[in-house]
Amino acid sequence: MAPAVDREGYWGPTTSTLDWCEENYAVTWYIAEFWNTVSNLIMIIPPIFGAIQSVRDGLEKRYIASYLALTVVGMGSWCFHMTLKYEMQLLDELPMIYSCCIFVYCMFECFKSKNSVNYHLLFALVLFSLIVTTVYLKVKEPIFHQVMYGMLVFTLVLRSIYIVTWVYPWLRGLGYTSLGVFLFGFLLWNIDNIFCVSLRNFRKKVPPIIGVTTQFHAWWHILTGLGSYLHILFSLYTRTLYLRYRPKVKFLFGIWPVIMFEPLRNH
Repeated sequence: MAPAVDREGYWGPTTSTLDWCEENYAVTWYIAEFWNTVSNLIMIIPPIFGAIQSVRDGLEKRYIASYLALTVVGMGSWCFHMTLKYEMQLLDELPMIYSCCIFVYCMFECFKSKNSVNYHLLFALVLFSLIVTTVYLKVKEPIFHQVMYGMLVFTLVLRSIYIVTWVYPWLRGLGYTSLGVFLFGFLLWNIDNIFCVSLRNFRKKVPPIIGVTTQFHAWWHILTGLGSYLHILFSLYTRTLYLRYRPKVKFLFGIWPVIMFEPLRNH
Protein backbone atom coordinates (compact mmCIF):
# COMPACT_ATOMS: atom_id res chain seq x y z
CA MET A 1 0.00 0.00 0.00
CA ALA A 2 1.02 3.61 -0.47
CA PRO A 3 2.63 5.65 2.33
CA ALA A 4 0.26 8.01 4.11
CA VAL A 5 1.59 11.24 2.55
CA ASP A 6 0.64 11.83 -1.09
CA ARG A 7 -0.24 14.90 -3.12
CA GLU A 8 -3.83 15.87 -3.95
CA GLY A 9 -5.22 16.65 -7.38
CA TYR A 10 -8.39 17.26 -9.36
CA TRP A 11 -10.55 14.72 -7.46
CA GLY A 12 -9.68 16.05 -4.01
CA PRO A 13 -8.86 14.05 -0.88
CA THR A 14 -8.71 10.25 -1.05
CA THR A 15 -11.82 8.63 0.46
CA SER A 16 -11.22 5.00 -0.64
CA THR A 17 -10.19 2.42 1.95
CA LEU A 18 -7.24 1.48 -0.28
CA ASP A 19 -4.50 3.61 -1.81
CA TRP A 20 -2.03 1.69 -3.95
CA CYS A 21 1.70 2.09 -4.37
CA GLU A 22 1.67 4.32 -7.43
CA GLU A 23 2.46 7.94 -6.56
CA ASN A 24 -0.77 9.99 -6.65
CA TYR A 25 -1.17 12.65 -9.34
CA ALA A 26 2.45 12.18 -10.42
CA VAL A 27 1.71 12.13 -14.17
CA THR A 28 -1.30 14.42 -14.48
CA TRP A 29 -3.40 16.55 -12.13
CA TYR A 30 -6.57 14.89 -13.47
CA ILE A 31 -5.76 11.23 -12.73
CA ALA A 32 -4.79 10.04 -9.24
CA GLU A 33 -2.99 6.86 -10.32
CA PHE A 34 -2.21 7.25 -14.01
CA TRP A 35 -0.67 3.88 -14.82
CA ASN A 36 -3.12 1.97 -12.61
CA THR A 37 -5.88 3.71 -14.57
CA VAL A 38 -4.81 3.33 -18.21
CA SER A 39 -3.75 -0.30 -17.65
CA ASN A 40 -7.47 -1.13 -17.38
CA LEU A 41 -7.89 -0.65 -21.14
CA ILE A 42 -7.04 -4.33 -21.63
CA MET A 43 -10.13 -5.20 -19.56
CA ILE A 44 -12.37 -2.72 -21.37
CA ILE A 45 -11.74 -2.83 -25.12
CA PRO A 46 -11.06 -6.51 -26.06
CA PRO A 47 -14.09 -7.87 -24.13
CA ILE A 48 -16.38 -5.40 -25.93
CA PHE A 49 -15.30 -6.88 -29.26
CA GLY A 50 -15.70 -10.36 -27.75
CA ALA A 51 -19.29 -9.55 -26.75
CA ILE A 52 -20.08 -8.18 -30.22
CA GLN A 53 -18.63 -11.32 -31.85
CA SER A 54 -20.62 -13.51 -29.46
CA VAL A 55 -23.85 -11.78 -30.48
CA ARG A 56 -22.99 -12.23 -34.16
CA ASP A 57 -22.23 -15.91 -33.60
CA GLY A 58 -25.51 -16.44 -31.75
CA LEU A 59 -23.81 -17.67 -28.59
CA GLU A 60 -25.66 -18.17 -25.33
CA LYS A 61 -26.28 -14.96 -23.42
CA ARG A 62 -24.13 -16.00 -20.47
CA TYR A 63 -21.00 -15.69 -22.63
CA ILE A 64 -22.04 -12.24 -23.80
CA ALA A 65 -22.57 -11.41 -20.12
CA SER A 66 -19.08 -12.75 -19.28
CA TYR A 67 -17.39 -10.41 -21.74
CA LEU A 68 -19.50 -7.43 -20.69
CA ALA A 69 -18.89 -8.15 -16.99
CA LEU A 70 -15.14 -8.02 -17.58
CA THR A 71 -15.60 -4.68 -19.34
CA VAL A 72 -17.61 -3.36 -16.36
CA VAL A 73 -14.81 -4.42 -14.00
CA GLY A 74 -12.29 -2.56 -16.17
CA MET A 75 -14.45 0.57 -16.28
CA GLY A 76 -15.01 0.45 -12.51
CA SER A 77 -11.31 -0.02 -11.88
CA TRP A 78 -10.57 2.91 -14.23
CA CYS A 79 -12.91 5.16 -12.21
CA PHE A 80 -11.47 3.96 -8.89
CA HIS A 81 -7.81 4.51 -9.73
CA MET A 82 -8.56 7.78 -11.50
CA THR A 83 -10.32 9.26 -8.46
CA LEU A 84 -9.44 7.17 -5.35
CA LYS A 85 -13.01 7.76 -4.15
CA TYR A 86 -14.81 5.17 -2.02
CA GLU A 87 -17.87 5.07 -4.29
CA MET A 88 -15.63 4.33 -7.27
CA GLN A 89 -13.81 1.66 -5.26
CA LEU A 90 -17.11 -0.16 -4.88
CA LEU A 91 -17.67 0.21 -8.63
CA ASP A 92 -14.40 -1.70 -9.07
CA GLU A 93 -14.59 -4.32 -6.33
CA LEU A 94 -18.24 -5.42 -6.37
CA PRO A 95 -18.29 -6.13 -10.14
CA MET A 96 -15.23 -8.35 -9.55
CA ILE A 97 -17.50 -10.56 -7.42
CA TYR A 98 -20.40 -10.42 -9.89
CA SER A 99 -18.24 -11.19 -12.93
CA CYS A 100 -16.65 -14.18 -11.18
CA CYS A 101 -20.11 -15.50 -10.34
CA ILE A 102 -20.96 -15.36 -14.06
CA PHE A 103 -17.72 -17.19 -14.85
CA VAL A 104 -18.56 -19.86 -12.26
CA TYR A 105 -22.03 -20.33 -13.75
CA CYS A 106 -20.58 -20.74 -17.25
CA MET A 107 -17.96 -23.25 -16.12
CA PHE A 108 -20.44 -25.47 -14.27
CA GLU A 109 -22.96 -25.36 -17.12
CA CYS A 110 -20.54 -26.30 -19.90
CA PHE A 111 -21.95 -29.81 -20.28
CA LYS A 112 -25.68 -29.09 -20.35
CA SER A 113 -28.12 -28.92 -23.27
CA LYS A 114 -28.12 -25.70 -25.26
CA ASN A 115 -29.91 -22.71 -23.70
CA SER A 116 -30.70 -24.66 -20.52
CA VAL A 117 -30.93 -22.72 -17.25
CA ASN A 118 -29.78 -24.05 -13.88
CA TYR A 119 -32.05 -22.08 -11.57
CA HIS A 120 -30.60 -23.60 -8.40
CA LEU A 121 -27.04 -22.55 -9.25
CA LEU A 122 -28.29 -19.19 -10.48
CA PHE A 123 -30.12 -18.59 -7.20
CA ALA A 124 -27.09 -19.64 -5.13
CA LEU A 125 -24.75 -17.28 -7.01
CA VAL A 126 -27.18 -14.36 -6.84
CA LEU A 127 -27.65 -14.99 -3.10
CA PHE A 128 -23.87 -15.17 -2.61
CA SER A 129 -23.45 -11.85 -4.46
CA LEU A 130 -26.15 -10.18 -2.37
CA ILE A 131 -24.65 -11.43 0.92
CA VAL A 132 -21.13 -10.33 -0.04
CA THR A 133 -22.43 -6.93 -1.16
CA THR A 134 -24.45 -6.38 2.02
CA VAL A 135 -21.66 -7.45 4.38
CA TYR A 136 -19.00 -5.48 2.50
CA LEU A 137 -21.03 -2.28 2.50
CA LYS A 138 -21.39 -2.67 6.26
CA VAL A 139 -17.89 -3.73 7.34
CA LYS A 140 -15.88 -1.87 4.63
CA GLU A 141 -12.99 -4.28 5.15
CA PRO A 142 -10.95 -4.88 1.93
CA ILE A 143 -9.63 -8.21 3.23
CA PHE A 144 -13.21 -9.54 3.35
CA HIS A 145 -13.66 -8.67 -0.32
CA GLN A 146 -10.31 -10.21 -1.24
CA VAL A 147 -11.16 -13.48 0.56
CA MET A 148 -14.58 -13.73 -1.13
CA TYR A 149 -13.04 -13.00 -4.53
CA GLY A 150 -10.31 -15.56 -3.84
CA MET A 151 -12.92 -18.22 -3.05
CA LEU A 152 -14.59 -17.68 -6.43
CA VAL A 153 -11.27 -17.77 -8.29
CA PHE A 154 -10.28 -20.96 -6.44
CA THR A 155 -13.59 -22.54 -7.50
CA LEU A 156 -12.85 -21.63 -11.12
CA VAL A 157 -9.34 -23.09 -10.84
CA LEU A 158 -10.62 -26.41 -9.49
CA ARG A 159 -13.27 -26.66 -12.20
CA SER A 160 -10.74 -25.82 -14.91
CA ILE A 161 -8.30 -28.45 -13.65
CA TYR A 162 -11.11 -31.01 -13.64
CA ILE A 163 -11.98 -30.22 -17.27
CA VAL A 164 -8.41 -30.37 -18.60
CA THR A 165 -7.64 -33.50 -16.56
CA TRP A 166 -10.72 -35.63 -17.14
CA VAL A 167 -12.74 -34.18 -20.04
CA TYR A 168 -10.69 -32.30 -22.62
CA PRO A 169 -6.96 -32.88 -21.91
CA TRP A 170 -5.99 -31.14 -25.16
CA LEU A 171 -7.22 -27.85 -23.64
CA ARG A 172 -4.45 -27.87 -21.03
CA GLY A 173 -2.46 -25.28 -22.95
CA LEU A 174 -5.24 -22.71 -22.94
CA GLY A 175 -6.45 -23.54 -19.43
CA TYR A 176 -3.05 -23.45 -17.78
CA THR A 177 -1.95 -20.35 -19.71
CA SER A 178 -5.00 -18.51 -18.37
CA LEU A 179 -4.23 -19.69 -14.85
CA GLY A 180 -0.49 -18.99 -15.08
CA VAL A 181 -0.95 -15.45 -16.39
CA PHE A 182 -3.47 -14.70 -13.62
CA LEU A 183 -1.23 -16.13 -10.88
CA PHE A 184 1.79 -14.17 -12.14
CA GLY A 185 -0.34 -11.03 -11.91
CA PHE A 186 -1.28 -11.99 -8.35
CA LEU A 187 2.43 -12.39 -7.49
CA LEU A 188 3.16 -8.86 -8.76
CA TRP A 189 0.14 -7.52 -6.82
CA ASN A 190 1.68 -8.90 -3.62
CA ILE A 191 5.16 -7.55 -4.42
CA ASP A 192 3.60 -4.12 -5.04
CA ASN A 193 1.90 -4.23 -1.64
CA ILE A 194 4.75 -5.65 0.42
CA PHE A 195 7.69 -3.72 -1.05
CA CYS A 196 5.96 -0.42 -1.79
CA VAL A 197 8.45 1.79 0.08
CA SER A 198 11.39 0.15 -1.68
CA LEU A 199 9.70 0.45 -5.07
CA ARG A 200 8.97 4.13 -4.54
CA ASN A 201 12.56 4.81 -3.49
CA PHE A 202 13.82 2.93 -6.55
CA ARG A 203 11.57 4.98 -8.85
CA LYS A 204 13.04 8.21 -7.43
CA LYS A 205 16.54 7.13 -8.51
CA VAL A 206 15.89 5.89 -12.05
CA PRO A 207 14.61 7.50 -15.27
CA PRO A 208 10.78 7.58 -15.52
CA ILE A 209 10.74 5.10 -18.42
CA ILE A 210 12.38 2.51 -16.12
CA GLY A 211 10.28 3.47 -13.11
CA VAL A 212 7.08 2.82 -15.07
CA THR A 213 8.03 -0.86 -15.46
CA THR A 214 7.89 -1.22 -11.65
CA GLN A 215 4.23 -0.16 -11.44
CA PHE A 216 3.28 -3.70 -10.47
CA HIS A 217 -0.36 -2.96 -9.70
CA ALA A 218 -0.73 -1.80 -13.31
CA TRP A 219 0.87 -5.09 -14.38
CA TRP A 220 -1.68 -6.87 -12.16
CA HIS A 221 -4.43 -5.22 -14.22
CA ILE A 222 -2.81 -6.20 -17.51
CA LEU A 223 -2.11 -9.79 -16.51
CA THR A 224 -5.39 -10.50 -14.72
CA GLY A 225 -7.26 -8.78 -17.55
CA LEU A 226 -5.54 -11.06 -20.04
CA GLY A 227 -5.95 -14.09 -17.75
CA SER A 228 -9.67 -13.42 -17.31
CA TYR A 229 -10.11 -12.95 -21.08
CA LEU A 230 -8.29 -16.25 -21.72
CA HIS A 231 -10.51 -17.90 -19.11
CA ILE A 232 -13.60 -16.79 -21.03
CA LEU A 233 -12.05 -18.27 -24.20
CA PHE A 234 -11.34 -21.51 -22.31
CA SER A 235 -14.91 -21.68 -21.01
CA LEU A 236 -16.30 -20.88 -24.45
CA TYR A 237 -14.03 -23.43 -26.14
CA THR A 238 -15.17 -26.11 -23.68
CA ARG A 239 -18.84 -25.23 -24.24
CA THR A 240 -18.68 -25.15 -28.04
CA LEU A 241 -16.79 -28.45 -28.11
CA TYR A 242 -19.56 -30.04 -26.07
CA LEU A 243 -22.17 -28.60 -28.44
CA ARG A 244 -20.22 -30.18 -31.32
CA TYR A 245 -19.12 -26.95 -32.89
CA ARG A 246 -15.67 -26.69 -34.40
CA PRO A 247 -13.85 -24.08 -32.24
CA LYS A 248 -10.41 -22.82 -33.18
CA VAL A 249 -8.21 -20.23 -31.52
CA LYS A 250 -7.10 -17.60 -34.03
CA PHE A 251 -4.75 -14.67 -33.43
CA LEU A 252 -5.82 -11.24 -34.63
CA PHE A 253 -2.84 -9.32 -36.03
CA GLY A 254 -0.77 -12.33 -34.99
CA ILE A 255 -1.01 -11.52 -31.27
CA TRP A 256 -4.53 -11.31 -29.82
CA PRO A 257 -6.41 -14.62 -29.30
CA VAL A 258 -10.05 -15.02 -30.35
CA ILE A 259 -12.25 -18.07 -30.87
CA MET A 260 -13.72 -18.77 -34.25
CA PHE A 261 -16.00 -21.72 -34.82
CA GLU A 262 -18.45 -23.26 -37.21
CA PRO A 263 -21.56 -25.08 -35.92
CA LEU A 264 -22.56 -28.34 -37.46
CA ARG A 265 -25.44 -28.16 -39.94
CA ASN A 266 -27.72 -30.39 -37.88
CA HIS A 267 -27.09 -28.62 -34.58
